[in-house]
Amino acid sequence: MTEPSQPPAALAVVIVAAGSGTRLGYGVPKALVPLGGAPLLLHALRGVAGASVARQICVAVPAGDTELGGLCRSFAEEYGPDAPLITVVEGGATRADSVRAALAALEPGTERVLVHDAARPLAPSDVFHRVADALERGAHAVIPAVPVSDTIKSTAPTEGDAAAIAGEVVTGTAVREQLRAVQTPQGFDAGTLTRAHELASGWPEEQAAGITDDAMLVESLGVPVYVVPGDLRALKITTPTDYVLAEALLSAEGVAP
Repeated sequence: MTEPSQPPAALAVVIVAAGSGTRLGYGVPKALVPLGGAPLLLHALRGVAGASVARQICVAVPAGDTELGGLCRSFAEEYGPDAPLITVVEGGATRADSVRAALAALEPGTERVLVHDAARPLAPSDVFHRVADALERGAHAVIPAVPVSDTIKSTAPTEGDAAAIAGEVVTGTAVREQLRAVQTPQGFDAGTLTRAHELASGWPEEQAAGITDDAMLVESLGVPVYVVPGDLRALKITTPTDYVLAEALLSAEGVAP
């Protein structure tokens, strides 16, 4: 695929980097956890800038943060005059709050937005291009995804005498061929995504806390969400096992910190 020499001015990338990372056990925000000698956020910034899909990158960092914001500014300086505009905003208590804050900081005239997780630092350029291309072809919402290899079952808590046997019981088995594991970056028409977040801002706290990706919000508007191929390298680093796998992938590709 031929990469665009000049990214479209109307497209911006939001990087969500406000997660605590408690499950990784490093005692620092997840985006600061080192991978191959460099913080996750730095890998994510390099990936977005290297894909040449956006003129602006808006990073949502934890409230009160100084380190991640400084990392963003240093990256822009090191990248040179061709660096995208880097904007840093304070995220909120939930993922949706963080994305909403980033959307408010986008440059006027932004027509399309890719929302990406700093916790997916190894997403390859091709995934960014596939999502951006689908938006160019008219999609209002598009997500990258990969087929599910495991059998997926739904369960429910056991009750009465059955609780002495096990805590859960199977209630059904999903058709694996129809299932996909969703990744980022997820792409949206800017107006559609903004409208979805405005609607969700009025949801009860419990409902809002259940939002795990932006596509869920757009689905609630009845807008079709299209799917393009993802990439196994775009794994999300959440647990120590994920981290070990990411280190192995980074080592295999010979990426320098």
